[in-house]
Amino acid sequence: MNIRNITINELLTLPNMLTCFRFVAAPPFLWLAWNGYGNEFLWLLAFTFLTDILDGFAARLLNQESELGAFLDSAGDLVIYTIMAISIWWLWPEIVHRELIVIILATLSFITPPLIGMIKFHAFTSYHTWLVKVAVVSIGLAFFILFIFDIAWPFQIATIICVLAAIEEIAITLYLTEIRSDIRSLWHVIHDRE
Repeated sequence: MNIRNITINELLTLPNMLTCFRFVAAPPFLWLAWNGYGNEFLWLLAFTFLTDILDGFAARLLNQESELGAFLDSAGDLVIYTIMAISIWWLWPEIVHRELIVIILATLSFITPPLIGMIKFHAFTSYHTWLVKVAVVSIGLAFFILFIFDIAWPFQIATIICVLAAIEEIAITLYLTEIRSDIRSLWHVIHDRE
């Protein structure tokens, strides 16, 4: 994707503006976490997750799906999940310490596939597979259960789903010969190539 060729009209679509909210929300997330505002952090996170759901829905509904939108969506996810990892350390250190291995696995499952895509394609991958969508929903719900109610098992199960989604994304990257976006699954990639 060539960033230099992006027009303001492409950027200012409703789906892309919803997606860009994640970038705008990044500094407030860090500020809230640093200052110990856990409830406010969770409310902002819930709203951010809502915009993540709505951007894809709006793109399909308005027929505004684009390579730029897919790129922004994946980049926004990477920013938010990285900030979440930092912020929870500040807000709930005792839970993080107790669930450290699981949290590291969950974080790596979101960071590793795009990094491998960068190494192979010199570009940011944005597959949005079905399994990634299930992983994002499950980890999002489990995150709130863990940090509001201190119940860990849903987060542990969601992390397994995230790891499986990451493995599938890495396999897709290794299988593809050129970068693509919005891929349903590894099976679809293999089937399309046959």
